Amino acid sequence: MRATILLLTSAFILSVLTACSGTMRPMHTEPATHGTVSKSYHSLKQLPEPEEKIVAAVYRFRDQTGQYKPSDRVASWSTAVTQGATSILMKAMEESGWFVPIERESISNLLNERQIIQNIRQQHSGGQAPQPLPPLLFAGVMLEGGIVGYDTNVITGGLGARYLGTGGSGQYRKDQVTIYLRAVSTQSGRVLKTVHTTKSIVSQQLDSGLFRFIDTNRLLEAETGYTYNEPPVMAVTEAIDDALKQLILEGIEEQVWTARDYDEVLAYREQFNYEKKKEEQLKRDYFGMIDRPELRGGWSFGTNASIGSVIGNYNNPDINPGVSLQIERAINSTFSFRANGQRTRVSAPSAYSNPVNSAELLLNAYITPRYSLSPFVAAGGGAFIFDKKFDDISEQIFPFVALQAGFDYRFNNRLGMNISTSYRYLLIDGLDGVSFGKFNDQHWGVNAGVTWRPGFLN
Repeated sequence: MRATILLLTSAFILSVLTACSGTMRPMHTEPATHGTVSKSYHSLKQLPEPEEKIVAAVYRFRDQTGQYKPSDRVASWSTAVTQGATSILMKAMEESGWFVPIERESISNLLNERQIIQNIRQQHSGGQAPQPLPPLLFAGVMLEGGIVGYDTNVITGGLGARYLGTGGSGQYRKDQVTIYLRAVSTQSGRVLKTVHTTKSIVSQQLDSGLFRFIDTNRLLEAETGYTYNEPPVMAVTEAIDDALKQLILEGIEEQVWTARDYDEVLAYREQFNYEKKKEEQLKRDYFGMIDRPELRGGWSFGTNASIGSVIGNYNNPDINPGVSLQIERAINSTFSFRANGQRTRVSAPSAYSNPVNSAELLLNAYITPRYSLSPFVAAGGGAFIFDKKFDDISEQIFPFVALQAGFDYRFNNRLGMNISTSYRYLLIDGLDGVSFGKFNDQHWGVNAGVTWRPGFLN
């Protein structure tokens, strides 16, 4: 009887899972659409017209990295980047309006087909000489190069928090692909011009979940998430489009080829130089990160909102809000002095509740000071100062040593924001009104706020 019940129960569960699995299928399929274009496509299409189109050949624009897709579980023989870069380059040449692309990647197939045509014509010529095929176009320029680098995990990072089974997290990863493109004269073999471009590939993942007991033997679990992966083939396409645009413009500048309307070239070049200068001012490093040595120099002011609590002799101290003001003076791009003044409250239910001020001086160190986002650590000292000497507090001033760590983000040279956690160890016990135990009272806090750098003080 028991076996029969287990069998029926298993069959019921299996039927429910089978029915539910059907609802997880896609509701519809998506129709085929036109291919997605890169961000450089429109500027490539707007290039000035050439005085005469260049007959150009591409034998093979190939992947020279030799890399395969990384896999943690099994060996993968799938390549990391597309093997169809030749087709992408040929399409870009056609869209630019500067080249007459001729087929060379499958030249053997083309010659075989021409031979077939010639043989058929001869068989059906009736003894007369067959009409010859027109000659093949020959290239004045060959475009060579390839995908020379695909670097994975150039930058990785993430952030997450979880409290009582509820929380979320985010992760990101940055890869980058590098291509080289050169134009070669078919008459002399001279390399006329070489350019290279680098394009980043960003992957992001956000997820959150809930896992907690809502009642005895009742567990609630929920998860949601979102993942974004930039297609590597689009990164290669954008890098090739941008490289071809640079090749054409620099070739015009060095008189390798000419445009029909030079005034149009000057206008286009002015816009191109403006964008290039703006990009160069960002001073990107090898990781593609923007290098700004002046971000955290001079004087800056900030205001923070915070929550914090005492770690002392009471098991259930309150978590109280607070507000603080800070002044920071940079020593160099890495180190700075920071003075904080805070107003908050220390309390425990039915025990004590007193407003308190704190003042501290910290030596601050930024881990990546030249980038917009930088972790930081700080150490120093200060004191809690009560408004007056309360009856349940033995002292009015309680000195402490302080540690702080967090993240600082600068939108520009003037405005930024930060989030941090702080820890203070008191040198005198009794902040909660009780002097007892092996360790003195402590205080923790979580802070978030904004930073402002006035231009007239830097």
